Order: sequence, then C-alpha cells, then structure tokens
Amino acid sequence: MNSYQPKSLLNELQYYITPPHDCSYLDNKSARMVFLDPVHRIDVVTLSELSRMGFRRSGDFVYRPECHLCRQCLSSRVPIHEFIMNSKQKKAWNRNQDLKLKITRPEDAGDIHYALYERYIIERHADGDMYPPSRDQFEKFLIHSCTDSFFLELWKDNQLISVSTCDSLDDGLSAVYTFFDPEQSRRSLGVFAILKQIEYAKTLGLQFIYLGYWVPHSGKMNYKSEYIPLELLLDGQWRRLNRPLTADEIEQLGSSLMTTLPSGWNNSIIK
Repeated sequence: MNSYQPKSLLNELQYYITPPHDCSYLDNKSARMVFLDPVHRIDVVTLSELSRMGFRRSGDFVYRPECHLCRQCLSSRVPIHEFIMNSKQKKAWNRNQDLKLKITRPEDAGDIHYALYERYIIERHADGDMYPPSRDQFEKFLIHSCTDSFFLELWKDNQLISVSTCDSLDDGLSAVYTFFDPEQSRRSLGVFAILKQIEYAKTLGLQFIYLGYWVPHSGKMNYKSEYIPLELLLDGQWRRLNRPLTADEIEQLGSSLMTTLPSGWNNSIIK
C-alpha cells in the first residue's frame, strides 16, 4: 500500500526579484530579494520546503535575500532536542515561571495586541525601518499571512506582556517576530519567548525552531548565535555550530561571506 505524501507546490510557484535597495542589516550595502507571488496561499508542506531552502515569511510575502557579493544572511535553526540552555537562558527561564502561555489566532488580535506592538517599536526600534508604527503596518506584517500561523502569547495575570508570531512547518516552527513590554527588561522576554517556542515545539514532536537570518556583521542579530547547537544554511547545506563563536570568529565568518567561504574554514567549529 502506498502511503499518502502531500504534494509540494514548489514547481508551480511564480518568483520575482526586487531592484537593489538599502540593506536593513548592514550599513552602506545594497540588497535584493527573491519573493513569491503574494497572491497565492502557501500550504505547510510548501512553506516547510522553502524554509529549508532559506526563505522567510513577512506578512503575505515569502522571500529570500539574493545579493551580489554578499551571503551574510544565514538561515538559522535550533535542533531543539539537542539544545542546552546557557546560564543567561536559564536565568531568563527561571525568572519568568510566573507567566502563563496562551496560543491564539492572529486574526483574533485586538487593541491590546496593537498597543503592545506600538510601545515596543517606539521604545525599542525608533531607529529602524518599522518606525513609526501604524495599525496598517501591524496588520500587514503580523496579522495577514499566506500560511498557517499562530500567536504564542505570554501573560502576567490579566496583562499581555509578550507576543510571538509563529508559522507551522512540518519539521518545526518558524519564529517570525516577537514583540514585548519594553518596561519588563529585567525579565529578558526576548530570550524567554524563544525558550517557550522551543518548549512548545517539543510538545508537538517537532525538530527545529527556525530563527530567521543570522547576519554575522550585524551586532543586533548576534543573539541568535547563543542558541547552541545552531544549524546554519551555508551554500545550500545545513551545517552545525557546536559552540558559541568568539567575536573574532564571527568577524571572520562575516568577512568570508562577502566573497566565498574558504574551503575547510574552521571545521572544528562548524561541521
């Protein structure tokens, strides 16, 4: 008897590429994105295959960087059954055991969700390309979705203090975006939100948390390299980072990705 295998839609999708524009991660660099026709809804099977190829979702758009002489946008994922918390992550975990987890639908988001998002962008990302926030921006970015998504919410009694938007994949969860109460800095909510996604994915019997792009030369992205082991998509192959890199090693990796990765680079670190 033949078992049923869901059909991939990869070969039926239409792809486009953007003109060069300012890079969101690196100063004085240009970027281009390959993206799918946003008219089509993407099922879990297809999005999972695209994620393994380095694509990400933002609103209705599924995209992947395609830049000239730069490959620093490294797709990253955590193999959750082998992940071990470091001391910082353990502290964040213990500090937030008074919070309650809720799983909700993005389309059910209301004023309380937007108010939290607005405060987060104003106080944490006033220098970013999502400032100033607006309700329309919030809905297009986090409510609209071309696939199966959900909110992982953290509550302190009746107060919503963190929301993570996640996509369902056949081998894991894709962490799309997290916003949280900027006044709760002591809680390390960004760290705890990832840890809760790891815990939730385990309960679903999944293998990975996809953390999006790690850009070695972008300091604000380096927190992703603290989740060890970490798998990076390098030249079409997932390769494992078995320990945190030093600042010099991160700089070296980023520089190598502005051209080509040297053969045998740090095989003792990444294999």
